Amino acid sequence: MLSDDQIKDIIQKEKIKTIYLQFIDINGRIKNLSMPSAQIDDILQNKVMFDGSSIGGFRENETMDLRFFPDKSTFLTFPFKFSNLKQTARFICDIHNADGTPFAGCPRSNLKRVMENAKKYGYTMQIGPEVEFFLFKTDEQNNILNVGAEKTGYYDANQSNKYDETLILVLTALEEMGFEIDALHHEGAPFQHEIDLGYDDILKTADNLITFKFVTKTIADNFGFKASFMPKPIYGQNGSGLHLNISLSDKKGNNAFSDSTNIYKLSEQACYSIGSILKNIKGITAVLNPTINSYKRLVKDYEAPIYIVWSVVTRSALVRIPSKRGESTRLELRSPDFGTNPYLAFAVILQTCMDGLRNKVEPPSPMEKNLFLLSSNEIKQRKIKSLPRNLFTALEEFEKSMVARAALGDYIFNEFLNSKRKEWNDYRKQVTPWEIKKYLDI
Repeated sequence: MLSDDQIKDIIQKEKIKTIYLQFIDINGRIKNLSMPSAQIDDILQNKVMFDGSSIGGFRENETMDLRFFPDKSTFLTFPFKFSNLKQTARFICDIHNADGTPFAGCPRSNLKRVMENAKKYGYTMQIGPEVEFFLFKTDEQNNILNVGAEKTGYYDANQSNKYDETLILVLTALEEMGFEIDALHHEGAPFQHEIDLGYDDILKTADNLITFKFVTKTIADNFGFKASFMPKPIYGQNGSGLHLNISLSDKKGNNAFSDSTNIYKLSEQACYSIGSILKNIKGITAVLNPTINSYKRLVKDYEAPIYIVWSVVTRSALVRIPSKRGESTRLELRSPDFGTNPYLAFAVILQTCMDGLRNKVEPPSPMEKNLFLLSSNEIKQRKIKSLPRNLFTALEEFEKSMVARAALGDYIFNEFLNSKRKEWNDYRKQVTPWEIKKYLDI
């Protein structure tokens, strides 16, 4: 981590004029306070404050003075590729109360709390995310203009050099900022892409996801595109997921999921984690899939997992075990989307796995058949359960989940529940174009 003097030297050497103090609200939105670099001493000494009552999920109707605590390990300068962010640097911040104590509503501080609890049992968690997103042309009303103009699919080349130029610029900018990128390729739907970010501890990975979204949206905007992480933006096409490759490490830094003596080469810790995810997934789905639109993706026939099973073979399972073993042993959770707040998502996933280890939750037998090919009767006969079908049912399960409450703490748990109930009630009152077309002449 850089010292205060090193940060100041970088600011002077690179002629930084503006510093962003970034943080994440409960709903996963990136919040930003811009400050002149001349205020760097106040920034580094945690003297910068703001009114939290204006932030969703931070008690909107109450006056609450909160304080920025910048994490110096997240300091970076944006590369010159950002045409509108020249001479700009940023910190990702934890949010504290006015007296300097951690604010219970800060998702990043909450994740640190859950991580510290896991360390007491000797474990740390690492995650490698696979992020799917679209690059659209849109008008001023956010209508998508280029749907139907391209027929590309998995691993195809883009039909426009401008798309490639945009994506290459995203990769180059991320690499200049120190990101490890495993791969980038075209996904199954038109204008849909996937980027696989490097494997790291869950706090660093959450920070990286927030930075990636900010960078991608900014560069896309410079090229006249909208980078959309919406789970299901196009009817009749696959949606975008956030597949998470997960492992635990023990006190010695060894992969706690690996065991060469087991039939699947999975340790007890891996099996208990799988068992607990399957047992608790309904209660944490509202966090992993937190929008109305999330459940338009989680439907049959569009490659998204909807059945609560695990597998070492089929990608149709909720939890899949990739083929690599040894220190690369991991499980892939395939249901989340990037509507989620990664700090909250990783907190509930870590809490779920630790609950499995403490209670020795055994998983059922793995599913080795392609679930997408099974009929509804076969699903019933096998007593295979499904994920919640909409945000309302997900919130009902969330409200009952002790794992979710333990992971988020009472403050975030209640604020999240209230915010999402309001979102659902707002949605219920809407009259959509589909309804007008379907029912107007009845």
